Amino acid sequence: MGNKQYGADVMVDSLRQHGVDLVFGIPGAKIDRLFEALDGQESTGNPKLIVTRHEQNAVFMAQAYGRLTGKTGVAITTSGPGVGNLATGLMTANAEGDPVLAIGGQVPRKDLHRLTHQSTPSTAIMAPITRYSAEIQDENNIAEIMANAFAASQGPIKGASFVSLPQDVDDAPVSGQPLTIAPQPSLGPAAPTGLAKLADLIKASRLPVILVGQRGAAPATVAALRKLLQNFAFPVVETFQAAGVIPRELEDQSYFGRIGLFRNQVGDQLLQQSDLVLTVGYDAIEYEPRNWNKEGQLRIVSLDTQAAQIDNQFTPELQLVGDLATSLNQLTDLLAGFTYPAAAKPTLAAFKDQLNADRNEPVPESTTASHPLAIVHALQNQVDDDTIVALDVGSHYIWMARHFRCYQPRHLLISNGMQTLGVGLPWAMVAAMLHPEKKAVAVCGDGGFLFSGAELATAVKQKLNLVVVVWNDGGHYDMVKFQEELKYPSAAGVDFGTVDLVKYAESFGATGLRVNQPSDLQAVMKQAFATAGPVVVDVPVDYRKNQELAGNLIDSQLG
Repeated sequence: MGNKQYGADVMVDSLRQHGVDLVFGIPGAKIDRLFEALDGQESTGNPKLIVTRHEQNAVFMAQAYGRLTGKTGVAITTSGPGVGNLATGLMTANAEGDPVLAIGGQVPRKDLHRLTHQSTPSTAIMAPITRYSAEIQDENNIAEIMANAFAASQGPIKGASFVSLPQDVDDAPVSGQPLTIAPQPSLGPAAPTGLAKLADLIKASRLPVILVGQRGAAPATVAALRKLLQNFAFPVVETFQAAGVIPRELEDQSYFGRIGLFRNQVGDQLLQQSDLVLTVGYDAIEYEPRNWNKEGQLRIVSLDTQAAQIDNQFTPELQLVGDLATSLNQLTDLLAGFTYPAAAKPTLAAFKDQLNADRNEPVPESTTASHPLAIVHALQNQVDDDTIVALDVGSHYIWMARHFRCYQPRHLLISNGMQTLGVGLPWAMVAAMLHPEKKAVAVCGDGGFLFSGAELATAVKQKLNLVVVVWNDGGHYDMVKFQEELKYPSAAGVDFGTVDLVKYAESFGATGLRVNQPSDLQAVMKQAFATAGPVVVDVPVDYRKNQELAGNLIDSQLG
């Protein structure tokens, strides 16, 4: 290209200046110059291009990059169906607070409003499911639109942005200096008077409980929360996406389980007993207030980065809006001299005993397939606190969310806003890219695994250090199946048939292992973690106890 600069070069410069070092996508004619500018160019400081097998998986990977690094993950696809395939991933990232920027190719500007090949109103499609959706109409505006797209993805509530790049803008010669990257604005603490009032409310409470949501899992917020807990012995309940905010050393004192999907957990019961619930970064999309506060009787204070969505079961008497970490640190100072009420200790001890009993429940023996708890325990035995485990969605994710312990934030990755099938493998692949020195783990059902299983080819090409544990119930969408069986005489539309997962893995060049009988589970799992490269473990699972997951509901509807 010499010194001649094109629109594509400005796009790449913007990615580089925003600190993006990995991008994911699939090329096409409408955006090929951008791929030409990226492919094999990482030695120049440009992001490394990971070519995927499906555009949806490219966005899932960008989402994982955003969740794990805090930087904006980037996916790039061509026009028409390439852009259309972005929608599920963008919807998921936006709902779950993960910073993502998707760049979609578009027909030349002169063809935007004509019936031409792959002409699509892509910004209109993406506007309802992103925080920013814009089309570049002038090559001189590329840098500013990209800057605004990055800023929107990193706002007070992080999420997805979309930029449409017409082919003639991608190809247009450009001149001039690149735009200076503006620093991201930062929030200050919540209002001092509000924090002081919260401290007074806590001191006057008999059983205050902290409920941490998905925005509470940011690293700085977790550090501030842990500092608070080291000083004051608050019980904490995690939503699924806040898994890991309580470290191992504070587990006995402060961890009181997770809540999500069904209202029958220890955390649900503890919240019912509380006379003050402090929500930290809580988002209703994970687990609606109508579940954990069905009766609308709880006294709630919301600490968040923006005002809460008010509904019949979520009307905080106090809203504290600001930077979560700074606010928590100031609350720690305001609580100096406070001691958690001694009268609450017997109640908390009873809930802790119940939580531990659930964790240590004896695993029923089986001769044909492994009990879900046996798989959870076998996996727990192979990981350490730094292992990143990405869950797909299905019955396995309920068992894992309830029983698998995690001690670092964003090390148990869960889709609990959209509950999107197919995320497990792409997410774990990105964990392996970011941390090649360790095994990353994907935990999938056989249905969810096959949603994105073609990315095994990408995992093999990239030589990723990866274990994929597939809970195989013989070809059913079991999470739907067991809930239908609770409501109807029989389940419908849940059978998709079986696949030989070992042969499937081997066909991509990965290692395939199978647990032929439950007594082999521990040994096969150990072998998988000792094997280099991508490994798929086919674990036949006995889901006959799944209906018990929805049992003992606290007067609530099914999830």
